[in-house]
Order: sequence, then structure tokens, then C-alpha cells
Amino acid sequence: MVGEIMNGKKREKSEQNVHSRHPLTGEGSQTKHEHHDEPMEQHHKNHAQDHVANKSGPSGHGHEHGHKGSQVKHGHHDHHANMVADFRKRFWISLILTIPVLILSPMIQEFLGFALRFKGDLFLGFLFSSLIYFYGGWPFLKGLVNELKKKSPGMMTLISLAVTVAYVYSASVVFGLQGKIFFWELATLIDIMLLGHWIEMKSVMGASRALEELARLMPSEAHKIIDEAQIVDVPLNKLSPGDQVLVKPGEKVPVDGVVVSGESSVNESMLTGESKPVFKGQGDKVIGGAINEEGSLIIEVQRTGKDSFLSQVIELVKQAQESKSKTQDLANRAAFWLTMIAIFAGGVTFFVWTAMLQKDLAFALERTVTVMVITCPHALGLAVPLVVAVSTALSASRGLLIRNRAAFEKARNLQAVIFDKTGTLTKGEFGVTDVVIFNQSMSTDELLNFAGSVEMHSEHPIARAISNKAKNKIEVKEFKAIPGKGAAGKVDDRQIMVVSPNYLKEKNLQVDYELVSELFDQGKTVVYVLENSTVLGAIALADEIRPESFEAIRTLHRMGIKTIMLTGDNPKVARFVSQKLGLDQYFAEVLPEQKADKVKEIQNQGYIVAMTGDGVNDAPALATADVGIAIGAGTDVAVETADIVLVNSNPLDAVAIISLARATYRKMVQNLIWATGYNALAIPLAAGVLYSAGIVLSPAMGAVLMSLSTVVVAFNARLLKV
Repeated sequence: MVGEIMNGKKREKSEQNVHSRHPLTGEGSQTKHEHHDEPMEQHHKNHAQDHVANKSGPSGHGHEHGHKGSQVKHGHHDHHANMVADFRKRFWISLILTIPVLILSPMIQEFLGFALRFKGDLFLGFLFSSLIYFYGGWPFLKGLVNELKKKSPGMMTLISLAVTVAYVYSASVVFGLQGKIFFWELATLIDIMLLGHWIEMKSVMGASRALEELARLMPSEAHKIIDEAQIVDVPLNKLSPGDQVLVKPGEKVPVDGVVVSGESSVNESMLTGESKPVFKGQGDKVIGGAINEEGSLIIEVQRTGKDSFLSQVIELVKQAQESKSKTQDLANRAAFWLTMIAIFAGGVTFFVWTAMLQKDLAFALERTVTVMVITCPHALGLAVPLVVAVSTALSASRGLLIRNRAAFEKARNLQAVIFDKTGTLTKGEFGVTDVVIFNQSMSTDELLNFAGSVEMHSEHPIARAISNKAKNKIEVKEFKAIPGKGAAGKVDDRQIMVVSPNYLKEKNLQVDYELVSELFDQGKTVVYVLENSTVLGAIALADEIRPESFEAIRTLHRMGIKTIMLTGDNPKVARFVSQKLGLDQYFAEVLPEQKADKVKEIQNQGYIVAMTGDGVNDAPALATADVGIAIGAGTDVAVETADIVLVNSNPLDAVAIISLARATYRKMVQNLIWATGYNALAIPLAAGVLYSAGIVLSPAMGAVLMSLSTVVVAFNARLLKV
């Protein structure tokens, strides 16, 4: 039956279907709204600074991954959706209640040239305004209490002071105080604030949507193979290492595992950043969450739940977003002082208009309220956290996993990048680099075909490299291994041997050494191809340089960054690789325990240094560097000593993380400049400095401008690209 399904001849429905399960753990998706009564300002601080950190996992769904088990909460993301709905509801109800307030306002009636006066009209206006104040203004009033409890006055303090001053003063006029009523300004101010928060929260949620998509990559179920005659759909938490699952064309791979049968192309772009589908056949590893394209695969389960690649990615993203941002500290301090400035400026505005310019109390209060509203540090509070959320989501989707936020921010100032050679700049495996022909009657391809055919029967790395290079392998007869020297066999009735230089010395066979001397100088491994006792040619092999390494080094040089290589290999090999890539400096024959000392040596020269290595024997150096980058971690992302983990073995990803760090910092600075610079112009305008020119801002217009600045910051953060 399994074979039939693999061939696409039969599709069997599951007997067991389990719904509403979490894709990583299989646990039920019971929703908790535990933050429903969270004060508004607390919500915004959590949303801005901890939105994808303390309260929720990187998906925004409230994932809690850890060593204590994969407990799942969906409450936080649902909470944000509920908050958006709550603001929408409060806005529309308050807007409807505002209509009678506007109609009953003496100031509006005078402006529009009509009169609607009757006994108790002011009290009716007071009633509607009270409903708007307590219902529409409740999130802000609640936030005020929370901020004062924390001794951290901020946005909610300013908004609440503004609407409370307007409400209390207007109510006092209704009950006998001489003055003007501006309930209509109170109502429109609350309407605008509710609308602004509604729009802004939708923008904030959108900023983290890329992480939500990452968490949704896992399917909820897998086709578990019971035996040849039975396949059952089960939730992922029912799978164990050693189980086998069937993945049909177009389906998502449910687990980390290894292909035991079938061939297909697998799209891993959302997990590793690899843009092209990757061919997978027997023995190849696959990652849970990848999309199987055209063929069916049978996969043996290796890792599930919190041990899976995707869960580790989510955990690393969570760590990155929880780690301290120095720029955020600056933004927090600026927001606090901006609040103090707003309160002070409001007081000065009130004093100037009443005591010095002799304006009436209502006008002075209106200017004071406008100053407080327009100076709200909301945009400043969101300026950095939104950029953090977007950059972390972008990096994760490209296979660039940030573990230490402070180190990532430091990456923008890097002056030198040290690369490990083997497995980082090079592929870490032998490949044919040169072919030298001694017998001119034989072509390069012909020599490789003869040698590759013989080496096809050997498991030695050199033999595999030659065999892989041969385009057309021929059947070999009478194959035999020559221990420590090479191999021999009959190819097309010709006795072919592939041997080491020592074999030639033993047999006193002479070759034109000048033709191969340069290969030896480059530290390459050279083998000879013989027919009987005639040397047909030589094949040089070396640890191949990755094609991406050339572009990575060129790009780093364009960025003004020095490039250095550390290797335990011999000086000849190190010199060749260094010259080939155009590196600035290299160190050869460096033992693993000495690599950290070399990093310190570069640091002592005054450079801010990144170390890029495979995360195993480079661990001490990764820990010593200002920024440790583990490259080529593949599905094993738990590299404890690295600040940044790169899933792919691609040196260009190290360049990408530096570019992202610089772009992220630019976005942070842009947002901070906008959030603070906007206030430099807005405060005097709100205070009424252009009153003589006929330009006066109402509190409602101040609220529009304040909300607009917040939306601009949120939108700008989402423009970040890697």
C-alpha cells in the first residue's frame, strides 16, 4: 500500500483526525484571554517592548518553548486581536455619541449659524460627554493609574490629564462656573485618540506578521506509516524518533528527519533562506516546515517538538527579542523626559496665556490640552521595538538567527571579520581543481573518465572526488586496491592505475615535475593516472573554495571591513586560499585552542572583530570575538557560544547579517529622529506661537498629528529590508 501511494496510484483517507492542535507540540489550542483587563499603557509597553518577547513567542501566538516542556498559550495574539476589536468598538460608539454633543455645543451652533436651545440642553450635552469620557476614555484613564503606580509617567498620563482637564472644566461651567464649554473638543479628542490607537495597533500587529508565518509553517498532522497496509493521520505530538511518515507532493514536511525512500525537490526558503528548491533523495536530511514539491517521500523521524529545527529557531528569535537593546534604553529615557517636557510645557503655556497675555481660561486650557496631546511620546516608545520585531523576523526567515541583540547591534561597527577556512570559506571536502596531461593524445575528460571509473569502487574521499568529477564512468574489471598507494583496474581493456607520488618514487617512474610543481606549492594533493607504467597525467585536489566566498570578501572590502583567515592547515594551503580570495591577512597552522588568542591579537590592534566559524572547534574564538557568528549550523542551531547563528554554509550570510545590522540601526535612527524632531515643531505650534497669524491647533487636530506620527514610525519600521 505504501508503495502504491508513493507511485501516486492510491490516496487513503485517515481514520484518525485530530483538530485544533498546536503544530509544534500537538497540544490543544485552548484560548486564554488572561490580559483582557490589562491597562492600556501597560499593553502598549508590552506590545512595543515585549510584544514578541516576554509575553509571546516569535509568532505572536504566545508560544512558550523551553526545557520544561512546550507549553502553549494562544492568549497573547488573540488578546491583541481583541484589543484591536475593542478600540474599534469604542471608537464607533464614541463617534455616534459625539454627534449630539456637537449639535448641542453652543460654540458649534454659533459657528454654523443656528440655535438649538432648550431647558436642560447643557445637562444633556454633559450626559453624552460623560459617557464618552468614561467609556471612550477608559483605556487612557486606566493607563494613567498604571503609569503612576510604576512611577513612570508617559503617554497615558498626558492623554488622561488632557481629557480630564477638559472634562472637569466644562462640567464646572455647566454647573455654574463662568467660562466656555468645550465638550465637543473633549469628545472629538477621544474619538481621534481611539481611532489612532486602532490604526496604530493594526500596524504594530502587521510588523510582527512575518514571525507568525514562521510559526505556521508546521502542519498539524502527519501521515504515519503503521505497516505496508496502513497509514494513519496523527497529530505531531504522537510521533517519536524512529517512526516513518509519508509526505505527499505539495504537503509540508511535518518533522525533522531523513529520507528513507523517494525523491523530490523541497522548498526550504522560509526556513533557511535558500531561494531554490533543494533535491532530496535517500539519506538526505529534511527540515520540518519545508514544502515538498513534486515527489512523494518516506521520512524517518529524528526530531520533534522542542527539539525540532523550527522550535529552536523560535526559541532563538525569542531570546533575541528579549535581549537588551542599547538603542531602546536611549528611546525609553527620551520618552520619559519628553513626558516631563510636555507637562512642563503645558504648565508654561497655561501661565503665559492667562497671566501674561490675559486670555480667558477656556482658551488657555485648550492650548494646554493641545500641548499635552501633541507631545505624547507614543511614537518614541514604538520607534525601536517595532524595528527590532521586523529585523528579527526578517533575519529568521532568511536563516540568520540572532541570539544576542546587543552583539547584533554592534555588528554595524565591525572593522574586521575573521573566517575559519575549512567548512566556512571552503566546502570542507575534496574536489578536483586541476588536471595536467602528460600524454597529449588524451583529453582532460578522457583522463578523468578513466580515473573516475577506477576510483568509483573506493570509499576514500580523494577517490570519491575524482569519481564525482568524471562525466562518463566505464565498467571496471579486475579492480584492486593498493594499500596506501591507490587503486587499479581494467577499463576498456586498458590497465589503469590511480596512485600517489610515493608510488612513482618506489617504481622510479619519471614525470615532468615542472608541470606539477606549482600544484604542490599551493598545498594541493596530487595523484597520478598510469596506463601500465606510462604516466598519462596528474589530478590535483584540494578543499574547494566556495563560490560565494569570492563575492563575500569583495563585498566586505567595499564595506571597508578587513578580512582575515584562521586555519589549522599548512602555510602553502593557507597562502593559496588567501591569495585566491584576496584576503587581507591569514594565519596558518593555528590549533583550535590558539584561535581565541589570534582573535585577541586582532582586537588589540584596535579592531572591532567578528569571528565566523563552524561553531565546534571555533567555540573559544567565537566567544572571544566582539561578535561571534556560527556558520553552517544546518538543522543544529543550538550553538551556545555564538551571538548569531547562520543556518546555511554560506559566507554571504555573514555579510547579510552585517548589512541587516546597519540597515536596522538606520531605521532606528530614522524613527527616533522623526519621533523627537516632530515634537520640536509640534510643541510651539500647539502652544499657539502662530496665534497672531491665525493658526491655532485644536486638541482634536493635535491628536490627529500625534497619531499620524505613530503610524509613520510603524510604517517606516515595516519598510526594513535585508
